[in-house]
Amino acid sequence: MSIIVENVTKSYGKQLALNDVSFEVKPGEIVGFLGPNGAGKSTMMKIITGFIPADSGSVEVTQINVAENPLHTKKKIGYLAEQNPLYYDMYVREYLSFIAGVFKLKNSKERIDAIIETVGLTIEQNKKIGALSKGYKQRVGLAQALLHDPEVLILDEPTTGLDPNQLDEIRKLIKKIGAQKTVMLSTHIMQEVEAICDRVIIINNGKIVANDKASNLGAIFNQNQFLKVEFDGLVKIDELKRIDGVLSVEKLSETEFLIKSSSEMDVRSNVFQFAVKQSVGVLTLQKEDIKLEDVFKRLTSHQ
Repeated sequence: MSIIVENVTKSYGKQLALNDVSFEVKPGEIVGFLGPNGAGKSTMMKIITGFIPADSGSVEVTQINVAENPLHTKKKIGYLAEQNPLYYDMYVREYLSFIAGVFKLKNSKERIDAIIETVGLTIEQNKKIGALSKGYKQRVGLAQALLHDPEVLILDEPTTGLDPNQLDEIRKLIKKIGAQKTVMLSTHIMQEVEAICDRVIIINNGKIVANDKASNLGAIFNQNQFLKVEFDGLVKIDELKRIDGVLSVEKLSETEFLIKSSSEMDVRSNVFQFAVKQSVGVLTLQKEDIKLEDVFKRLTSHQ
């Protein structure tokens, strides 16, 4: 395993940030680490990267204990913090040369050239970091995290504050990087997780509440199925409710309805037969699966 977290607990005074947390991340996986604000995401990432110690439990990165060998594990990890701490008065190449010196890289010029091309900084490489857009600043942060060619990449909110075009570019870049490295990223953007992550870990109040593929998480709550149907004429909602297998009906517009039924029964053929009897056509009939965002809300709700 690239990352093994076992029974990690961390408190800040009387506040329990992490409560007996355990999980694993396999080599080559991209794992989304999700949770509401204050759930313990950043604390867990800081412990994995060796920035802060755990009160109890253990963390291994590429089979090396983080607490026992902090410098050795830092060589194996690339870390992009949530605040992306950069030196705004330094030029891009100057800053990356500084980072290369910290890691004592050999052939640093060739490595910097390669990483600038990888993250798409070629046209901005001679600018001051402070003059870059938010998206390019994030690329500089990714460049410094990747410069020493780590096996594991930890990204804390890597797309915060980016516009839609920048979001798409950074997501593609993370997906590309994930083909060769183990990536663990935290985010509040569910579409991002569904687009690039192989697995999802959800933390709430310092405890892991879910750990599975996004598609499997949705299945946990899919005891019922929902069908969105649109007719080409008017039908009565009370008559729709009398269709065999239908549990409830919500009217979305004059001709469009959301039908709830048991997942054990496919009511689509019954809906078509109903339309034939009513002498109306069916324009659309679409199954609505529960989304990751819905799963997240249910698992992290304080209700």
